[in-house]
Amino acid sequence: MTIKIHDLKPAPGSTRARKRVGRGIAGKGGKTAGRGTKGQKARSTVPLGFEGGQMPLHMRVPKLKGFNNPFRVEYQAINLDTIEAAELDEVTPESLHAKGLTHKGALVKVLGRGQLTRAVTVRAHAFSKSAERAITDAGGTVEVVPKPWGDRRPPAKGNQFANR
Repeated sequence: MTIKIHDLKPAPGSTRARKRVGRGIAGKGGKTAGRGTKGQKARSTVPLGFEGGQMPLHMRVPKLKGFNNPFRVEYQAINLDTIEAAELDEVTPESLHAKGLTHKGALVKVLGRGQLTRAVTVRAHAFSKSAERAITDAGGTVEVVPKPWGDRRPPAKGNQFANR
């Protein structure tokens, strides 16, 4: 027998009707309706989070300052000395990942620390000016790989609470 959506119901005894209090003196939960007698908490005037006039917790704690840009683009930096030590003739984000130098799918930016002694073809998402100059001076070529989201801004990171 197949179960259909209209056959679904909670297990017997697992759901109970809510207790309707304050419905006259005769029934259980009448008169004071489970609130005890007198006092501020017996009445309906206590705001949520009220601490008896003391500065409430939500006002005492420091608030977060600043701003997190949801469209920030983060590159993984690879320097020229790292490329030299890797001994690759063709440097791509995939080949760097295969050597364990970058994370999978990371955007790679080549920076100019160190020197190149041989001609290398370098494909990366971004280059510093000094790195680009050093690669071309060594007889290599520089190729900018397009970013995964194209020529538009990157997709937003985080959620509705990330920028507060």
